[in-house]
Amino acid sequence: MKALLPVIILIGAVCVAVVMSSLRPEPEKTPVVNAALAVNTQTIFPSDVSLIVSSQGSVKPRTSTMLISEVSGTVLEVSDQFVVGGRFQVGDVLLRLDPSDYEVALERARAQEISKKAMFELEKARSVQAEKEWAMTGRSEEEAPLLALRKPYLAEATAHLLQAQAEVKQAELKLERTTIRAPYAGMVSNKYVDVGQYVTSGVQLGEIFAVDFVEIRLPLTEKDLSLMNPLFWQNLGNNNEVTLRGSVNGQQAQWMATLTRSEGVINELTRSQYLVARVSDPYNISNDKAFDSPLLVGTFVTATFEGKTLKNVMSIPRGALLRGSKVAVVDDSQRMSIKSVTLKFSNEDFYYVSDGLEPGAQIIVSAIGTPVEGLKLEISNKSFQGRDK
Repeated sequence: MKALLPVIILIGAVCVAVVMSSLRPEPEKTPVVNAALAVNTQTIFPSDVSLIVSSQGSVKPRTSTMLISEVSGTVLEVSDQFVVGGRFQVGDVLLRLDPSDYEVALERARAQEISKKAMFELEKARSVQAEKEWAMTGRSEEEAPLLALRKPYLAEATAHLLQAQAEVKQAELKLERTTIRAPYAGMVSNKYVDVGQYVTSGVQLGEIFAVDFVEIRLPLTEKDLSLMNPLFWQNLGNNNEVTLRGSVNGQQAQWMATLTRSEGVINELTRSQYLVARVSDPYNISNDKAFDSPLLVGTFVTATFEGKTLKNVMSIPRGALLRGSKVAVVDDSQRMSIKSVTLKFSNEDFYYVSDGLEPGAQIIVSAIGTPVEGLKLEISNKSFQGRDK
């Protein structure tokens, strides 16, 4: 009996376990949930896209002149407009130098002219008298010696008169140059002399610039050039409008400019090409401009203008492109489908796709981690559905 006791206990335990298992209630079955990934989508359609090119530069006057004295003398008079920022019109007197020495020189030159003219008239009369005396000999004028007709003396007198007239003209020019006049309408950017200062020929008097036009040199990198149609030196095509933006007195302002030319060379240091934009009447002197703020010389501006046009492309946000130039789209059964696309171009905001997507494709624009073909999706942005970019 002692030997069979462990066996009996084991059999009893098995029986108890069987009874307890048979009496256990059936567990409740819960339905299996078919999980779906919530995504944001956007419906895209093909369109023509005009690329935007950006550049920047400083406003420079188209015409800038360093005023240099052509004569020597003491500054007697300085115009009220000849100050930094002063505005003047063409022909306005900016400075006057002491003309005394040049007035005296002019009188001397005129006296010499009168003397040489008298000598010329005298020699001319002698030449005529010599011709008459030779004619009395009965011989032809062709046989007469040059000295007999006094032709060399007449030629010398003529040369002396021409020299005297030239000296008068030169003296008049020097006297005229004691008055410095504005060669065009503009403004003064620098002033180097003032009343009472003695200046010599070649001394800088000041610096001025014209206010009819200003220009902005806009550098273009290789990437910028890829956004544009091929440039030709003086042919920029029809899209030559430029929008300039900058700050004036702490306020943002905008101006319209026109592309006038390409400089036609490549900078050896930066490997950039330059386009030149022009703005007429930058200081709004005529008061007929659309902008209120003047475009001051020296202003740093940002320029934007249209580049080439991409035909029949689809614009997708940069975050929607997957590795390997692929895009996740929502198919008809609301599952994920991975499409390979052909990229035409890209910028900071979009990729432009020329092939691989059907018009009206609903692409996934939210982060999806690892994309899985056939994954069930739930579109959470109902406002995006059916909306074209």
